[in-house]
Amino acid sequence: MGVTIKDVAKAASVSVATVSRALNGHQNVAEAVRQRVLDAASALRYSPHHAARSLSSRRTQTVGVVLPDLHGEFFSELMRGIDQVARAHGLHLLVSSYHGNPVEQGAALRAMRGRVDGLLLLSPYVHDADFLTSNVDDSLPLVLMNSAGPVERPSIGIDNYTGARAMVRHLVALGHRRIAFIGGPVDNDDARERLRGYRDALDAADPALALWELPGEFDEASGHRAGQALLSMDERPDAVFAANDTMAIGCIYALRRGGVRTPDDIAVVGFDDIPLARYVHPSLTTMRVDIAELGARALRALLDPPATGTQMPVPSKGLQPVLVVRESCGGGGMRTPAD
Repeated sequence: MGVTIKDVAKAASVSVATVSRALNGHQNVAEAVRQRVLDAASALRYSPHHAARSLSSRRTQTVGVVLPDLHGEFFSELMRGIDQVARAHGLHLLVSSYHGNPVEQGAALRAMRGRVDGLLLLSPYVHDADFLTSNVDDSLPLVLMNSAGPVERPSIGIDNYTGARAMVRHLVALGHRRIAFIGGPVDNDDARERLRGYRDALDAADPALALWELPGEFDEASGHRAGQALLSMDERPDAVFAANDTMAIGCIYALRRGGVRTPDDIAVVGFDDIPLARYVHPSLTTMRVDIAELGARALRALLDPPATGTQMPVPSKGLQPVLVVRESCGGGGMRTPAD
């Protein structure tokens, strides 16, 4: 009889449930315990049954990951979650980025053919079914990350709309009425949903409240440009909601250079809760997304799909963001789930 999960649990001196959580990359396992389980599984040469059955045509024991970019804390955290699950299952990762260029993305996807047994994809271009048909083999298991793509493809994402509404409600509750929004790339699903949440939450709070919308690209430079644009206005907002933390940090820097204090003069908040958010000054109020868990869930979905003949639906809601209140909004410190 081959090695079982019970053998691994006995060797690691933990429960079978802990072994299962550790091997599946769940976050509620202490790192020292996870490593002990991985070491025991490796020493016993244990191969999880579901890993063996999931990528049924496995040849390379490699999973492809195609992302818009590899630079920045969001993608670093996303890859951390993916890598954690991959290591637990003895899989290799082949990672590529396309820098927001659809032609480069198509080339990256085609380059994966024959080299990977499954694919994780984060892309704004999957709305076009022909794009996937042209660049990804139908037989290749595929999970979309944070992309509202074709319904026949499984997708793991973030409930950006609910998170954005929760942030605007928080700012309104603090007394802010002139709330500006720094958006993200126009072809980005996250950016579109966060903008929609901002607009709807302001309208729900008071239809007379004005929309202050500035363009952004999810990077520090565009946040800085937005901050400079605010400095040039005769009338300024009393709060700024940036569609991600990176732009919020760039905006705070521009405002500070212009003699505007955060949060005394203008409150600034973000979205994602990247690791840097708690260490900037002032520490950033944001909507926390478990970015690593997003990556981990995507790979787990790829490894353990529904039974043959069934279809994994695209979920109506994704990971639920959590409001993390720090110094930059002037609202004290607390953490509440988005609702």
